[in-house]
Amino acid sequence: MLLFLAFLIGIIAGLRAMMAPAVVAWGAALGGFDVSQTPLAFMGYRWTPWVFTLLGVVELITDQLPSTPSRKVPMQFAARLIMGALTGATIGASGGSLVSGLIAGIVGAVVGTLGGAAARGKLAAAFRKDTPAALIEDAVAIIGALIIVGAV
Repeated sequence: MLLFLAFLIGIIAGLRAMMAPAVVAWGAALGGFDVSQTPLAFMGYRWTPWVFTLLGVVELITDQLPSTPSRKVPMQFAARLIMGALTGATIGASGGSLVSGLIAGIVGAVVGTLGGAAARGKLAAAFRKDTPAALIEDAVAIIGALIIVGAV
């Protein structure tokens, strides 16, 4: 089950790169799961959730700007893969499967990045505007991350 959750949090990282680590860090810091004896113990440190939350809020704002590059350009894609790996590994590490969680998170990030871009494109075409599609994607990322981390 943890590997499936690691895959799902990777999908969230593909949608919003910083949302996944923000929610995972809050889960670890608030004791929802224990990673204190793992190499990813820093995810449960006092300030980690705050840092990722700030980055997540900045991402939510900048995503609305027309100058923001596509999530599929190398730099954006790489950030999503790294965050998928980090968050998947953190969830996996809580059950002793750090490497498997890392791999599941990367696979999920690829699915979330490509699938999220396609879904947002279709929504934006249906609305004839990108903003409603972006806000729906934001909501899916936030609610999805909370549900996934709550299930860990």
